[in-house]
Amino acid sequence: MKRNSSLVGIAALVSAVLLAALVGCKSEVSGDVMATVDGRKIFRSDVDKYYVNQVASAQQPPTGEQATILRLNILRQLIDDEIVIRRAEKLGLLATDEEVDRKYNEIKSPYTQEEFDQRLKERKITVEDFKRDIRRSITVDKVMNKEVSSKINVTDQDITGYYSAHKAEFNLIEPQYHLAQIFVTPTPNPQVHNQNNKAQNEGDARKKIQMIANRLDSGDDFATLAMNYSEDPETSGNGGDLGTVPESSLRNTDPGTRDVVMKLKPGQYSPIIGVGNPATKQVLGFRIVKLVSKEPAGQRELSDPRVQQAIRSQLHDRREQLLKAAYYEVLRDSAKVENYYAKKVLESNGMEK
Repeated sequence: MKRNSSLVGIAALVSAVLLAALVGCKSEVSGDVMATVDGRKIFRSDVDKYYVNQVASAQQPPTGEQATILRLNILRQLIDDEIVIRRAEKLGLLATDEEVDRKYNEIKSPYTQEEFDQRLKERKITVEDFKRDIRRSITVDKVMNKEVSSKINVTDQDITGYYSAHKAEFNLIEPQYHLAQIFVTPTPNPQVHNQNNKAQNEGDARKKIQMIANRLDSGDDFATLAMNYSEDPETSGNGGDLGTVPESSLRNTDPGTRDVVMKLKPGQYSPIIGVGNPATKQVLGFRIVKLVSKEPAGQRELSDPRVQQAIRSQLHDRREQLLKAAYYEVLRDSAKVENYYAKKVLESNGMEK
């Protein structure tokens, strides 16, 4: 249910559907209409658009029954979203133009206009399509936040009860290292879209990582430099954060990184570390690693604020998932849905309903 804010989210926005302009249901429904929700039509072109979007990057597009299952799943999501849209209209929670434009500019900001246009073209989506998808996504989120998420209350008693039943989960059997990195490669990475991805060869990469090291030594913020200069597509967008790893995993990484990191104190960053292919001796890049924090082995007590927050977040997410599922079921029960495509699939297999 959670929405992705990066442009990779264009593919994840398959859960959205263009708002149908026609309201009302005729007694005879044409083959171009795959379903209706309270009379609002979901057209074959809508499903096909998002089907193409979803399989665009697949090495082997689905065929036969697999393709039919994918279309059924897409249509089911479009139906669910349309049901929530109907609820949003009653609650006055439809996304505003200002909200849509703000989200659109946020998603677009890491890209040049040419890069952005190319990504839309690859997904066979127009700007108008994309903005309609954003409008749908924001609207669904607003309804879920008001009707479900805002009503979830995790009490101190809930947290205490969970800790008592799962105390072993908070006993760390080995030290944990929270790491971040800035990574530079000798060749441009097309998946990285910060404006400072300029290293064209090994020499450029060495100069670039040295420049970054100099700025760190001058007091520049590590996370900001990672967002502006790091060429790791998985971490550059969140300030280079690598998350927390146990000591055993750290010991299994490349010796250069392992030996340096294990000598760092929390808050310190490493000197420049070369990363290469041991077999070919090829230089793959250069990194600077920061030890954000280190957790020793041992039992974490309930009095630890981090333990309380971890439990609170986990309980909230569980309840949110459960209540959203129930909420969708209630909305479906109150809506009049006709899934003509599903009926057609049954009929074509001799299972008339």
